[in-house]
Amino acid sequence: MSTTTKAVKTASRPGRSLALLALALVVLIALAFLQSATAVRLGLDLRGGTSVTLQPRIAPGESGKVTNEAIDQAVSIIRQRVNSLGVAESEVAAQGSGTNRQIVISVPGDTGRRVVELVGQTAELRFRQVLASATSTGAADPAATPAAGVSAEVNAKFAALDCTKLANLQGTGNDAPGDTIAVCDRSGTTRYILAPAEVLGRQISKASAGIDTQGGSAWYVSLTFNGEGTTAFGALTTRVTTLAEPLNQVAIVLDGLVVSSPRINEPIPSGNAQITGSFTQLEAQDLANVLKYGALPLAFDRGEVQQISPTLGADQLDAGLIAGGLGMLLVFLYSLLYYRGLGLVTVGSLLVAGSFVYVLFLLLGQWIGFTLTLAGIAGAIVAIGVTADSFIVYFERVRDELREGRSLRTAVETGWTRARHTILVADFVSIIAAALLYFFAVGGVRGFAFTLGLTTLVDLLVVFTFTKPLVTILARANFFASGHALSGFSAKSTGTLPVIKEA
Repeated sequence: MSTTTKAVKTASRPGRSLALLALALVVLIALAFLQSATAVRLGLDLRGGTSVTLQPRIAPGESGKVTNEAIDQAVSIIRQRVNSLGVAESEVAAQGSGTNRQIVISVPGDTGRRVVELVGQTAELRFRQVLASATSTGAADPAATPAAGVSAEVNAKFAALDCTKLANLQGTGNDAPGDTIAVCDRSGTTRYILAPAEVLGRQISKASAGIDTQGGSAWYVSLTFNGEGTTAFGALTTRVTTLAEPLNQVAIVLDGLVVSSPRINEPIPSGNAQITGSFTQLEAQDLANVLKYGALPLAFDRGEVQQISPTLGADQLDAGLIAGGLGMLLVFLYSLLYYRGLGLVTVGSLLVAGSFVYVLFLLLGQWIGFTLTLAGIAGAIVAIGVTADSFIVYFERVRDELREGRSLRTAVETGWTRARHTILVADFVSIIAAALLYFFAVGGVRGFAFTLGLTTLVDLLVVFTFTKPLVTILARANFFASGHALSGFSAKSTGTLPVIKEA
């Protein structure tokens, strides 16, 4: 039975595919250049970073004791806050046992100090009625008018409170909800006497940052209360609306400092509120993040923030990169020895894929704080094997078509039609596995999963827009079409009769 050698018609335009791929790579490189992304951010195990130890304790005014369950809940909340800032390969873990159990937060890079301070906030948000307020001049004011209905002790503290001192602006969150307190605002310009809290942060169900484009582009944080919070906030705003200033103000207190103290002109029964206070975009987003995931169940004494050295030395990193380079070289040599001229397609495809992955690492470091760890490098190396498998599946399918008596041009097209389904299935299995690892794992495993998924997606892009079009173009060259001994399509290489040449 004869086998047809008629070329399969295809709508593919290999030249256009290669041009579009080259354009995409140039655009990504240009973006990296414009954003000054010139180096991949290294993770905690490769570069070091910032570390802080948090010692848990019971908050003032609260009863009970520090339990393992409360510490585990705090670890979960802090980890969510870290993850909301991007893929930063940070480590959040509880260490020790019993009453000596502590939480250790380690964040890679030079900006780790800000992140550590953010995630360590207790995030105790309280809404309190203002009983008295005064400008802080930097000195005690013994002549300050006492607030009515407030104890002499609180009035004395209010008169002596100096909000220009850094110690009074630490925001420790030591204010018990049921106490009348004297506190400062965040800027250190105003001191307040505040009534017991009537609405608490745990009654918030949603929080998000926004910008007021009509009011001078000021950033704010929008809050939505749950049912209990809606009732309490509505009652508070209804009661203070008719009072004289400053009793008609409600102070929004975060971790013991007043963020803002708006005047309430009418009741707010809707369960929605806004926090304003001259926020920058970063401050508003950070505040929304810590409120979104809830207040920590415990108060913490923060230890000294320290810079930590890499857990893997530079020599070990160099050795790992050399090993990876040697492995890549062996793949190149094997491809050239086994596939001869066709092996150049493998080499070119891996180089293109590597270029895309490197540029994406640069950009993701700028966009989402992505950092590369040793686990991430392992994920990228595993994906190289996935990419090589795609080439092998396609090349062997083309050889199978040649063994059936088809011409090279026909074999390239029919082989691709039959191979791409296998390639897609294999890559999607890797992507699904990477997604499951990313969403259900923590720490370094997430970095492995992220790079594995990313590089597998790049493999799909390269195979469809570079490898296949390049093989199509090479099939038109006489060197390959004639079955040259070094082409990879010789009769000896495929175990067939000489390759059929098309007229």
